[in-house]
Amino acid sequence: MKDAYSLILSAIDNGIYRPGDRLVESELAERFGVSRTPVREALQRLETQSMLKRDGRSLIVATLDHNQLAELYIVRAELEALAARLAARHATPEEIRVLLGMVEDDHAILGDPQALARANRRFHHQIHLASHNRYLVQQLDLVHRSMALMARTSLAAQGRDVVTLDEHQSIVDAIAAHDGAAAEAALRHHISMAFETRLKEEARLADEEDG
Repeated sequence: MKDAYSLILSAIDNGIYRPGDRLVESELAERFGVSRTPVREALQRLETQSMLKRDGRSLIVATLDHNQLAELYIVRAELEALAARLAARHATPEEIRVLLGMVEDDHAILGDPQALARANRRFHHQIHLASHNRYLVQQLDLVHRSMALMARTSLAAQGRDVVTLDEHQSIVDAIAAHDGAAAEAALRHHISMAFETRLKEEARLADEEDG
């Protein structure tokens, strides 16, 4: 049984609660079948971690501004690239087969951005684990927790889903070849393309709102 903190965080990560949504202690307690005390403690913890912010007396899911988004992607690119390089060095044959299987299986969910977003998180987490560096995994968990504050997945952009799986394949191929430099370069390219896609989508949506 997950604790209240994990349940709320998972709900944010899965888009049940989106940036700007108000979180009400009593409603959360009823939804998750827990008492209000652990919910209150979880909300306080999430506020301390900047996952939630105050709006008057209410707590709402935080929103990342442009600068925060750019800073997050810079840190993500550096840490993920390190994870890929270490995975190329330390990944076991079993871990490599799992990564290859993930890419192959994900072709079945092309066209479903939310399912692909969940699969994408699993894929990246598997690379983190394959680095066999617990401190790096901890830091990447923090980064990916903040990624949940993005209102939309870049995988919803036209054509991005197919390209993403091609990029995933390149990363895994480099890890399987134990080529750390290639794995790092492939991962950096992947994050750069994801960031570029997100910026284009944000600009397009802003134009639509202005129009």
